[in-house]
Amino acid sequence: MFLLLFLFGTETFLVSPLLPTIAGDLGISEQSAAYSVTAYVLVYAVCAPFLGLVSDRVGRRRTLLAGSLLFLLSNAAAALSDGLPLLVLSRALAGIAAASAGPAIWAHISETTEDAVRGRALGLGMAFFSCGQVLGVPLGGFLAGASGWRAAFWAMAIGTLLVVPALLTQIPAGGARAARGMGAGAVFAAWRHPALRASLLVNTAFNAANLGAYTFMGAVLTERFDLSVSTLGLVSVLVGVGSIVGSTAGGRLGDRARARGRTHLPMLAVWSLLLAVGIAVTVWGPGLVLALVGVTLWFVASGGFVIDQQTLAGTTAPELRATSSAWLTSTMYAGTGVGAWAIGLFSDLSMATAVVGVVLALVASLGGLMVGTRLRRNADRELLVDPMGAPEQA
Repeated sequence: MFLLLFLFGTETFLVSPLLPTIAGDLGISEQSAAYSVTAYVLVYAVCAPFLGLVSDRVGRRRTLLAGSLLFLLSNAAAALSDGLPLLVLSRALAGIAAASAGPAIWAHISETTEDAVRGRALGLGMAFFSCGQVLGVPLGGFLAGASGWRAAFWAMAIGTLLVVPALLTQIPAGGARAARGMGAGAVFAAWRHPALRASLLVNTAFNAANLGAYTFMGAVLTERFDLSVSTLGLVSVLVGVGSIVGSTAGGRLGDRARARGRTHLPMLAVWSLLLAVGIAVTVWGPGLVLALVGVTLWFVASGGFVIDQQTLAGTTAPELRATSSAWLTSTMYAGTGVGAWAIGLFSDLSMATAVVGVVLALVASLGGLMVGTRLRRNADRELLVDPMGAPEQA
């Protein structure tokens, strides 16, 4: 499953650097070729909650295998594309595939790991996903340069083919089916759960600041320091490295906090505050070195926040693990769109990126404190109802 997350991470970021090559080969504009990126993101965001509910109802094995096989076929179709319609369709199918398998993976990790190491297991999964950007995208670019852009998609298809037999042997039949008796309306059950609803709103605000500002990070750094395209590629490596460090550190810190009985995840507010600092230093920090330090802090915060949210989704409502995880991704994309739209309203991108990013990150930090307070109160009520369940606290 970690290898599959690596492939998903590569897929998410693969097309953008290949757009000029794809556009030239298919005889279309780069703006038209970019529809393939939009198709993947939009279909994932819309379909993920519904496919997450399917996973909660029929079990992880079926949705993982179906999603993996569709992912294989969609990448093969992309490699065979001879025009824009088939390319966009293949990318939409890849979005459905990732929306099916992705939430099931996060739910399966939560279900099959002990509480003492759950955060580290989720952090390792996110590290593999981030490695798709750090290692997978450059490898895809190398293949595209050596053998054409289609070779990158063939490599994705072959990699998926190698993973499927491992899934067959390692994922048991059945799985979580706690939501079997729920109707289609259960897809919105996460929004009816007070703590999950609050965390999803915090997730939206956080990613409006995080990925919304990231949309313009390259333009801001180029404006400030006149960076070349190749140098910006190295900056993207820092983004991936920061995410890996943040996700692994976030997993360990979360496990230690839960081992001490601090189940209310106070780190949501801390990661959001660190995000505000990272964005501010990136845009306003004097000198390129300090700006790059800001980029690293920015995505350390991003990686740590994601792990805390995935842990929360996997433990607060266990019967809806995959559905809740899927909503995290959907609200992430929604927040990204809102943040990018808000920043794009201003003519001074640097100032808008800093102000909008920092303000929304601080809003997310306040929201994280509210989520922590709500979870702590719930835990205190449970102790009052069943004091014998925790004699030390009583």
